[in-house]
Amino acid sequence: MSTRPFQLDHLEAPLHKALLDYRRRRIVSFDVPGHKQGRTTPELTEFLGEKCLSVDVNSMAMLDNLIHPVSVIKEAEALAADAFGAAAAFFIVNGTSAAVQAMIMASLNPGEKIIMPRNVHRSAINALILARAVPVYVNPGLDRELGIPLGMAYEDVEAAILANPDAKAVLINNPTYYGVCPDVRRLADLAHAHGLRLLVDEAHGTHFYFSDALPVAGMDGGADMCAVSLHKTGGSLTQSSLLLIGGNVIGDAGYVRQIINLTQTTSASYLLMSSLDLARKNLALHGSEIFPRVIQYADYARSEVNQIGGYYAFSSERADGNAFFAFDETKLSVHTRSIGLSGMEVYERLRDEYDIQVEFGDLGNFLAILSIGDRAVGIERLLAALSEIYRLNKRDPAGLLANEYIEPHVALTPAEAFYAKAVQLPLKACLGRISTEFVMCYPPGIPILAPGELVTEAALDYIYYAKSIGSNMTGTEDLAVEKLFVVT
Repeated sequence: MSTRPFQLDHLEAPLHKALLDYRRRRIVSFDVPGHKQGRTTPELTEFLGEKCLSVDVNSMAMLDNLIHPVSVIKEAEALAADAFGAAAAFFIVNGTSAAVQAMIMASLNPGEKIIMPRNVHRSAINALILARAVPVYVNPGLDRELGIPLGMAYEDVEAAILANPDAKAVLINNPTYYGVCPDVRRLADLAHAHGLRLLVDEAHGTHFYFSDALPVAGMDGGADMCAVSLHKTGGSLTQSSLLLIGGNVIGDAGYVRQIINLTQTTSASYLLMSSLDLARKNLALHGSEIFPRVIQYADYARSEVNQIGGYYAFSSERADGNAFFAFDETKLSVHTRSIGLSGMEVYERLRDEYDIQVEFGDLGNFLAILSIGDRAVGIERLLAALSEIYRLNKRDPAGLLANEYIEPHVALTPAEAFYAKAVQLPLKACLGRISTEFVMCYPPGIPILAPGELVTEAALDYIYYAKSIGSNMTGTEDLAVEKLFVVT
């Protein structure tokens, strides 16, 4: 269970209560949205339900306004901050990508440096373009057996700070897509000792705040700002998120909201915001009971997967106390290379042949995310499918690429490259040129190439191989990902 004491009454859900009151009053609408509680779009009403569309409403006094909250949204955000152990919390309806961008943009001025691993989500690099900030990339550790990038080693972060005394912040992932967690407390102490902020992309770490059996959450570890996806593992609607602020930077909370409002919609969805309000209530009241059950499910699934043969569902035994400090045991990360199949091939077979959708697959692994919504029957279906895939499709692993991480060769900052004059060339003709675009597999959305990086043989080999095994390639203007814009 979580031992964090709450200061507020989490039986309350003020925004949800206000929406119920709005519905009860049967207010006649002469404002937007134009569907007028669903009356103009009966097919949509039938699909989503009358109750849903009745509260898809516009900002008004009784419902508050996200860009300048003074009543029920302000109260709901205060409850979220209390639940997550933060000094302040902001509702985000543009996804956690917007939260990541806001915390970076609120911490850096143009030309300032941020120390970060290269295996970040594209939203972090997009933030560097918007802020015209300068990345100091630290190569993450690498588990060579699994072929996956880890977190940043403490010594590497310290070396980067010492080599860049003008840096303003350090960004970490907690956890990575694979469930790998850094030593948040030690990195926070290191950053603060040198006057830097610690920013945490915690898109996959919502549940850390509600169980002491899980790795340390960003706010609990002393982070200054955390971007948290409630929708991924906390039960809110897709695209709803939180940006959490720690006590060290609470004096900048007003400025942070101003930064958020640069890009966040002025027509915030009350469906998304109310889902944050209710998900927070459920997590605060029941999270300490829920997540031990999720861990039990994941432990059971790991044990059964490892008895099939060939697969390796890894866990905390891989932790080294540094770049792989801890593991999120709710993640079912499975190495597939020993059965001669890429993680992407297993991902596709599960979807196409067994109607099972896991989170993603890469060159040698796939990830199944377990959360508060999972049930034993679904896990048994997954196990049966994996057993059959192994029996029918295993082959010699010779020829499979092993390494998931491509070391970048940075020539320009992301902003310099993104805004540079460019020419579009076939991929093969781009070798040795500087990319102005992203190339990535989505999910997970970690770039193979990012703006400002040299196109290397290793990057091209990865791209060609990922395409050959059916990865969903994104990031380029060319939707077929056969051409790339490079600096002229």
